[in-house]
Amino acid sequence: MATESLLALMGQRTSGQSIRTQNVNAAAAIANVVKSSLGPVGLDKMLVDDVGDVTVTNDGATILKLLEVEHPAAKILIELAQLQDEEVGDGTTSVVILAAELLKAADELVKQKLHPTIVINGYPELLKAADELVKQKLHPTIVINGYRLACKEAVRYMQDNLAFSLNELDRQSIIRAAQTSMSSKLISSESEFFSEMCVDAAELIKVTESGGKVSYPIQSINVLKAHGKSTRESTLVRGYALNCTRAAEGMPRKIANAKIAVLDMNLQKAKMYLGISIKVNDPEKLEAIRREEIEITKRKIGKILAAGANVILTTGGIDDLCLKQFVEAGAMAVRRCRKVDLKRIAKATGATLTSSLATLEGDEAFETSFLGHAEEVVQERISDDELIFIKGPKSRTAASIILRGPNDTMLDEMERSMHDALCVVKRVLESKKLCVGGGAVEAAVNVYLENFSTSLASREQLPVAEFANALLVIPKVLATNAAQDATQLVAKLRAFHNKSQHDKNMVHLKYAGLDLINGEIIDNKEAGVFEPLVSKIKSLKFATEAAITILRIDDLIKLDKIEKQPDEHDQCH
Repeated sequence: MATESLLALMGQRTSGQSIRTQNVNAAAAIANVVKSSLGPVGLDKMLVDDVGDVTVTNDGATILKLLEVEHPAAKILIELAQLQDEEVGDGTTSVVILAAELLKAADELVKQKLHPTIVINGYPELLKAADELVKQKLHPTIVINGYRLACKEAVRYMQDNLAFSLNELDRQSIIRAAQTSMSSKLISSESEFFSEMCVDAAELIKVTESGGKVSYPIQSINVLKAHGKSTRESTLVRGYALNCTRAAEGMPRKIANAKIAVLDMNLQKAKMYLGISIKVNDPEKLEAIRREEIEITKRKIGKILAAGANVILTTGGIDDLCLKQFVEAGAMAVRRCRKVDLKRIAKATGATLTSSLATLEGDEAFETSFLGHAEEVVQERISDDELIFIKGPKSRTAASIILRGPNDTMLDEMERSMHDALCVVKRVLESKKLCVGGGAVEAAVNVYLENFSTSLASREQLPVAEFANALLVIPKVLATNAAQDATQLVAKLRAFHNKSQHDKNMVHLKYAGLDLINGEIIDNKEAGVFEPLVSKIKSLKFATEAAITILRIDDLIKLDKIEKQPDEHDQCH
């Protein structure tokens, strides 16, 4: 019930069951927005912002990011999708749907009174306390404890029984995992082509650290978009592609055995700082000052070229009066590069990103050790644009993907799809653990937790059972979006997993999942429907924690906006 708060007279206070129900409804509304986009046959959303820009996507994180949401509980779910996107890259839609379903189940538990039959069947040793339990509603804390217990058991079961190691698989399995991620995207028809590209790109940027640990920093893969040609003419470049051009036409288009200076500074005519004034009594001295301003920059460039640099990349501008100096030296200069690109190039080539030539002694110098090295730097034409390619960097391999497509809308969605697939490849290669998709994991954990809940002789039994039921929302939504009979398919799927967990001769059925095209239950391990295990585990943990966070809220105090009183000056006008 909304009441006026004693703590905040200029506002409203909503507490108890009322705020909990409001939060659950807000979460359900957010889940309903993305629900129809889940799965390989999910639908896309068209979003038009206040400026009129159009986005067509079925990526859960992108859809929710573009929504303008005011409700605080709904914002928690949107942040959950962003977290899943950053941590895992894929599974943003399913994590939101699961969190909303867990909240819905929890709300029902808290609202309903315990039926005597449930108490008697569930806790035979608590018969004496049955009447007292019936009179009480299930406290949110009990639901929270039950959810945490269920999540912990679910993760343990997934790791022990549903995961398989990458050692027993080949490169094709990694490609299959990337294909599964792309199956619901705009480029699903070319998923094999792009999946191989993602795996090749990830292998190019592989880093082995001193302790022998291997990592795949996929953020160092530069993805560029170019209009024209078909999607299959997208290319993987074994090097770094820079969306810039030479500063002058007289500079060479190609430089072999490149020595690269990476600068975060302006190479424009030096100007006096604000507040400095120079008094002169001779007009000729003004011209001398102007000459010195340009000479300061020329001396800087001379020091950089003297160190052996033949490729100069800078975030700032280069004065037109200084370009002749680079042309005469046979060097390539590129201005106004993005700093994030230069940081990646510095890592790949072994260069030092330099923001000033000043030394501790007060002089200016540019050391040869600051230079990075690459086999060649070349400017090439792609579509209507010229790009700078840094090929064969010496310190660390680099990769760039150039996507081709008919328009901005498709290219943007292709970029999002590639990001998700690259994240999946990274997680699989680093964790070396896979599980099957198609609702198999959710159904298996559902059956396991239902059996596990009956072994609990405490009030957490009901929340664990509800947690198990909530997991079925994923296969149900998958089947519904594929225009299949969700009730029948999910019932069959549960029957398969029940057999696998109770009959030793039927253990192979634990990989049973949905075939959404034909509306059948198949072995998804044989079908190659793979997902990273870490993606499933993190989705479950994030969804549980988000549901618990919202469930713990029992009070909302909302202050009214204080209207600014017009002052005397305004009233005069």
